[in-house]
Amino acid sequence: MRPVRLILVAIATLVFSWQLAAAPAAAVDVDEAYRLIKINPAGETAVISNADLEHGKRLFNDTCSQCHMAGRTKTNPNITLRLEDLEGAEPPLDNVAALVDYANSPTSYDGELDLSDLHPSTKRADLWPEMRSYTQDDLRDIAGYILVQPKLQGYMWGGGKTVN
Repeated sequence: MRPVRLILVAIATLVFSWQLAAAPAAAVDVDEAYRLIKINPAGETAVISNADLEHGKRLFNDTCSQCHMAGRTKTNPNITLRLEDLEGAEPPLDNVAALVDYANSPTSYDGELDLSDLHPSTKRADLWPEMRSYTQDDLRDIAGYILVQPKLQGYMWGGGKTVN
């Protein structure tokens, strides 16, 4: 009798864990204050919708997180996706328009070198097939996610704790 019970428990556990894995991820629902982001170099701001934020998160996790896990930069750990690092780039990458421009045609941190052959971009989608299907709206959602994410975590992009 005991082996039958163990088998039933094992089957129930497998079915339950399969249902958890198959369940859709919880929808992103973030307060508007956290979703306020800078949209261009002039400092204009807008609130990204929860749907766009969720879409940006999914795309970031699918593609960008390969090299930017938790906001770190695999190829150069000294430069992260922290706002301070984004502000320090030339031109600053602390807004949606600049991040979209970067995804289209990336440059070095000092803005001097074209990195299209080294960093995924729409400019060189022939080298970066994951970028082929991304629209400008997709890139805007990813940029929005990059700018909002540090506000949502208990830590900043690239490690360390936020100052709240």
